Amino acid sequence: MDDFINTFLDWDYISQVLPDLLKTGLLNTLVLSVSSALIGIVVGMVLAVMGLSTKWWLRWPARIYTDIFRGLPAILTILLIGQGLGTLARDVVGTNPYPMGILALSLIAAAYIGEIFRSGIQSVDKGQMEASRALGMSYTKSMLLVIIPQGVRRVLPALVNQFIALVKDSSLVYVLGLLSGQRELFRIGQDLAANTGNLSPLVAAGVFFLVITVPLTHLVNYIDEKLRTGRKVRVDDPDDGDPVELSPGGRVSTW
Repeated sequence: MDDFINTFLDWDYISQVLPDLLKTGLLNTLVLSVSSALIGIVVGMVLAVMGLSTKWWLRWPARIYTDIFRGLPAILTILLIGQGLGTLARDVVGTNPYPMGILALSLIAAAYIGEIFRSGIQSVDKGQMEASRALGMSYTKSMLLVIIPQGVRRVLPALVNQFIALVKDSSLVYVLGLLSGQRELFRIGQDLAANTGNLSPLVAAGVFFLVITVPLTHLVNYIDEKLRTGRKVRVDDPDDGDPVELSPGGRVSTW
């Protein structure tokens, strides 16, 4: 038991790595994840719309892009983008690998988020589009104001799940050789673990990842439950004036 504690739970090493994890690692992990998620959402929505197009020259590129970036291992994509494109874009980003890491994670996230959006949009009843067009809306306006908002709402749990995966994938950016001030949680823990031969710093880094991902996991469950059950509403019975509480199964539509 003492060997286990000394290997994984040595407080001296944990306290030594905590300041770097808090000041540098946590911030960089969140910057990598949030930046990549925002870019991935924008590009993913474009891919979803292209994938649903009736025009082959829009649909095929979206499908090819999605197949490639979903089929390749994330670490391989990060290496190809970070080292390959990084060399070509040296005049723009210099020798800083940080932007290329964000770009690689964004391209990966866009492929998955695009499929999530596409499935959400396709799940919206076709009658919604027909009703919108009957009201005089154009196809583009119907998609922007009616179809896409409903589709996005239905896939919120999947989007949060994808963000959780993105937080974990951010640890792979270390292969690009980040500078000291650019290290994320995993790299900081790994560096001290390699220098000391003790795994306690990696355990500390893992706890930080759990602090981010576990609340998000419960948020996914909460959102999913709300979307499945709806919410209770109270309406007034016109006959007796007493308020009537409707269960989640008895939904009221207001037009």
